Parts: sequence; C-alpha cells; structure tokens
Amino acid sequence: MDSDIMTMKEVAEYLKINEKTAYRLASEGKLPGFKVGGSWRFRKQDIDKWIEEQRGDTDA
Repeated sequence: MDSDIMTMKEVAEYLKINEKTAYRLASEGKLPGFKVGGSWRFRKQDIDKWIEEQRGDTDA
C-alpha cells in the first residue's frame, strides 16, 4: 500500500542512519518528507524512490 507513513525514527532505522542525520537531510530538503503538527513524516514509497535516485537507478 502506498500510504505507509513512517516517523523520523522509523526512517532513520530503515536507512540505517542516525536520527540526527535523517533530520538534517529532511530539513535541507534532501530527504522527501512533510511535517504534521511539527513532526516529520515520510511515505515509504517516496523513501524507496529516493534510495533508487541516490544509486542512479531512476528507471526502477
């Protein structure tokens, strides 16, 4: 389902990075996310697409 919403902690765990790094990337607009009531949220499909773009596999 493409409505899977992840928290900052879940995204950091998914990407195997520190939460502070994930927050910085999101704040800089490098990690696709949005704020709900001041808290960051991420769509899993957007994160998966972002991963592929970082690898250079834009046709995946």
